[in-house]
Amino acid sequence: MTFSGDARRITLVRAFQFVFGLCAVLSLTACAGRPGPEALSLSQSALPDTKQVTVYVATTRENKEGLGYTDGKAPELNFAAYTVSVPPGHKAGEIEWPKGGHPDPAKTFAVTAQRTLSADEFYREVGNQAKIEASDGTDVGVFVHGFNFNFQESLFRVVQMSADANVEGVPVLFAWPSQAAVTGYLADKESVTYSRDYLAETLTRLTAGRGKGRVLLFGHSMGGWLVVETLRQLKLSDRSDVLAKLNVMLAAPDIDVDVFRQQMAVIGPMSPPLTILVSKDDRALQASQFLTGNGRIGALDVADPVVAQVAEREKILLVDVSGISPTNPLNHDRYVQLAALYPKLTAERQDLSSVGGFILDVAANTVSSPFRLVKLAITPQ
Repeated sequence: MTFSGDARRITLVRAFQFVFGLCAVLSLTACAGRPGPEALSLSQSALPDTKQVTVYVATTRENKEGLGYTDGKAPELNFAAYTVSVPPGHKAGEIEWPKGGHPDPAKTFAVTAQRTLSADEFYREVGNQAKIEASDGTDVGVFVHGFNFNFQESLFRVVQMSADANVEGVPVLFAWPSQAAVTGYLADKESVTYSRDYLAETLTRLTAGRGKGRVLLFGHSMGGWLVVETLRQLKLSDRSDVLAKLNVMLAAPDIDVDVFRQQMAVIGPMSPPLTILVSKDDRALQASQFLTGNGRIGALDVADPVVAQVAEREKILLVDVSGISPTNPLNHDRYVQLAALYPKLTAERQDLSSVGGFILDVAANTVSSPFRLVKLAITPQ
């Protein structure tokens, strides 16, 4: 196919209009009251009976004096532990940010303790805490954030989801060095590529000697690409023992459809099945598709019979979460509202006897297939 000079110019103009328009939306969404490292200032006190969430951190971000964890690439993993209090009036799905860098445990999330850990201390403490906390078989949850996240945003998001889900287990944040800028898409892609070996190392050590316990691995957006690339790497490294200990969920994964097909050809079916939360109206993934020229896994339409058939063949569970209200105009973060539903979803998951495409109907509190009814009731917390 060829284009005339005029047609080419019109195409380029439309492309720039689309990208600049989207960047304007992204900028407004990302920059309004965006928290700096001062949000992690230690609170002088904590209210009695306030929910406290301790998150263990493994990160490929540099740690710079006075700046905290930055967008620089660390030559080795850094480890830490943060304890954050959640205010009594916390609203599910929300992060009550400290105002002006001054945390108030009565009204905002507040860091009440912070420690830098060695690698041995990190894995020992996570392992010991997991033995205390877990009773449902999944004793550690690893969250891998997506594009355009700074460290404090990813840390507080893990706290929010842990508090809302109210499940047993130890929350772990794997933080990679995102530029935290709407213009940093390509730089972020390089950073997740840089972080693959480190995530594989983290998962290998977390699953070692776990017994019957499992590790929930949750990747959002570009973090989903990092997760799947790491799974592929573990498979190629003959570490099926690690894969067998993982329960993997991807939310709005920013992964090229054809690339994902190749990745799964190497990884193979997982048990329990790989779960993917999708929304066909995800504007962030529409922009990614526009820029890259190919469809994204996180925007698949589960009502498409071909999509459902492929999901069944590849032993993948696709769940359309479009019925959940997003927290921003991009429709890219519906997963944050799903935390309160997660315990029931996982508890009843064995009732999903077949994989494929399903729709989460929030109003009816059910998950159903577009083609056949699945008898699974979900009661929001």
